[in-house]
Formats: sequence, C-alpha cells, structure tokens
Amino acid sequence: MTVKNTGSGTLNPWSVTWTWPSGVTLGSGWNATVTQSGGTVTAAAPSYASSLAAGASVTVGFTANGTASAPAGVKLNGAAC
Repeated sequence: MTVKNTGSGTLNPWSVTWTWPSGVTLGSGWNATVTQSGGTVTAAAPSYASSLAAGASVTVGFTANGTASAPAGVKLNGAAC
C-alpha cells in the first residue's frame, strides 16, 4: 500500500488504518509497525521514519491470512483517504 501525504504540512507521527472482512488476519508487515485488532489493521510510523513530509510517500507492505479484498475504510491520521 502506498501512503502519500497530500496535505500541506508534515505528519509526525503518521499512521494508517483500514478494515478487513471477518476471518482475515495479519501475517506480517514491513516499512511500518503493522498490527491488527479485530478487523481493523493499523500501520504506524516506525521509529526510524516517524515523519511524512507534505507530498512524500511511503510503501507499507503486509501479508494476510485468508481471503482479503482491497483494504476498506482507509484513513491517514484519522482522515478518510
């Protein structure tokens, strides 16, 4: 997933959340601290790259167990994307 800050200011820290269908679980994640609680997945800024400047982007990788569709309800720092 590519996360891009389209705003005018730096996000520090940044985090992205999305939801998966029931029964889908997180296998692993990289380029962020990726965790799951119920059907909600959070990719939080890693300590070595906590800021996301205006116009900058980062690619967050993850694997899922089960049949996953495209992430739904994606939010960057709480704002819908």
